[in-house]
Amino acid sequence: MFSAKRITRSMVPVAASAVVLVGLLSACGSDEGSQAVPAATAATASTQATAAASEPVAGQAPTVAKTQGWLKIYAGTAAAGTGAVQLNIVDNPAVGKYVSDGAGRSLYRFDKDTAQPSASNCSGQCAVTWPPLTVNRDQALFAAGVDPQQVGFIERADGTCQITVGGWPVYYFSKDAKPGDLLGQGVGGTWFAVAPNGAKAVAK
Repeated sequence: MFSAKRITRSMVPVAASAVVLVGLLSACGSDEGSQAVPAATAATASTQATAAASEPVAGQAPTVAKTQGWLKIYAGTAAAGTGAVQLNIVDNPAVGKYVSDGAGRSLYRFDKDTAQPSASNCSGQCAVTWPPLTVNRDQALFAAGVDPQQVGFIERADGTCQITVGGWPVYYFSKDAKPGDLLGQGVGGTWFAVAPNGAKAVAK
């Protein structure tokens, strides 16, 4: 007959296995999951609402323009209330065309990141000042004016999924208070509004 102490010890490996399994299921990357990662932080996803990626537009069946792993990317504009992530184009007289989110908030790229391969070098306090634009597994992504083939995502160190444009991870600027603000343009000589192909949107 086993003692309670022996039974408790025998359950430890099972509990550890369950933790690893949860990590695999919550990983941002491919559906198979390649590693255990921490839970996604709420801060970087505060502007995201939940939506079913399989039904991104009520009453319609839009065509998927691109699929990266579990993420479905559509051309055009999502119906209101679906919670899909939306990318739009803003035409600014000072810097030309750049990418914004569905609410008109400006999106930026960071020169210290890389596009090939796509990688973010902004974390910790940097990511507080420059929150990444993220997408959840239960969301779809729509791109209006941006070629869907230029859009994708990477997995960040904290397990969240950050959207990329032209391979460049994209971010908000915390000091932009309202749609159309472009206060992050040129900050530190390394932050610039992101053009539809991932290039810097700069004055001609």
